[in-house]
Amino acid sequence: MSLLLATLLACSVILTKGKAGYGPGEQDWGYVDVRPGAHIFYWLYYTTANVSSYTDRPLVIWLQGGPGASSTGDGNFAELGPLDLKGNKRNWSWVKDMNVMFIDSPVGSGFSYVDNTTLYTTTNKEIALDLVEMMKGFYKIHPEFETVPLHIFSQSYGAKAAAEFGLELYYATDRGELRSNITSVELGSPWISPIDSILAWGPILQGLGFVDQEGYNEIMASANLTAQFIEEERWVLAFSQWSHTEDIVFRASHGVDFYNVLSKTSADFIDDEETPEDKLLNILMRGPVFHALGIPKNVIWGWQKDATFVKLEPEFMKPVIHIVNELLEKTPVKVSVATGNLDLICSTSGNVKWIAKLNWSGRSEYLRAARTPISVDGILEGYQKSGGNFTLFWINRSGHNIPADNPAAMSHVLRELTSFG
Repeated sequence: MSLLLATLLACSVILTKGKAGYGPGEQDWGYVDVRPGAHIFYWLYYTTANVSSYTDRPLVIWLQGGPGASSTGDGNFAELGPLDLKGNKRNWSWVKDMNVMFIDSPVGSGFSYVDNTTLYTTTNKEIALDLVEMMKGFYKIHPEFETVPLHIFSQSYGAKAAAEFGLELYYATDRGELRSNITSVELGSPWISPIDSILAWGPILQGLGFVDQEGYNEIMASANLTAQFIEEERWVLAFSQWSHTEDIVFRASHGVDFYNVLSKTSADFIDDEETPEDKLLNILMRGPVFHALGIPKNVIWGWQKDATFVKLEPEFMKPVIHIVNELLEKTPVKVSVATGNLDLICSTSGNVKWIAKLNWSGRSEYLRAARTPISVDGILEGYQKSGGNFTLFWINRSGHNIPADNPAAMSHVLRELTSFG
């Protein structure tokens, strides 16, 4: 083979574009069988940045929470994709600056599915290993991304999965099982140590005036019982008590929004009631998107798949601080946490508390580091503190959904971690 022909073939691989999907820009999507009968769905948006090749920009993975919420739906249309729920172009879409891949994980979430219910994941480790298998399949389809910097971004329970996914992906790469340029893992609004957030609910709500002393006392009694069950490793009881504590919060506050305490809510708010946004997303994903992407007819999209969630109930309340610690200590991967100051469910004070429990070789450097302001166009958007391979971002005027609540601050986070945004 001549040098010219080899060069042309290499360029054809790099410059191969995707296809028209739903919305603007080139896209690719499909399924990777991570285990026999277990099918994970991904949706890739090639960057629309003015570059000679899309491989000039990093690849970002987005993992939604739940577990059981859909990245291809929630993260895409409600937070950071090229279109919003009403079909309008989003000014702050990440696709303008980088390649973005939404993965419906764990299996059963969104458009991902299993052939029978025995194939649902039941542990965080299983979720992580499925995601590693998914990346093996993805890189076979798209080998041009093997050397492109990979950044894993996540939200809520997705962050709990992301920490272990990042760790297992690094180990698999180190063992030579695949090629991947994993560079950073961002834990957004993370459910890393649930009890640290739960124990903060009462003080936060009382301090903001959402509950009185009686409400505070009731919340804390339930939260402390949750903590007892966690201490005893009675995980199913801890899950039930967490759910009961949430009910107490809703009742005592008359419906405070767990995801952004300043959101306007009705005094008659009902937990788990489908919002207008949820309805819009269901119509969009089960109609135009379903048909545009040619999803198998047996797959029914859901914004939150209960079957996926239920299988992980025994895992839900377990802390994974040790996994974050191992990711920091055993790998060169950059690790960060982004937390919104209006988030209740995964509160900033709770995140700060579990971060203080980390004990890796960069801990002293982190503790000595100054906390500096995040300024975007002259506006104070938050704060950050870095040491070793770890950074904590405090985000102002943001609840749980940071990319949607404060896109300017999120763009700063993106630039810090990926150099683009």
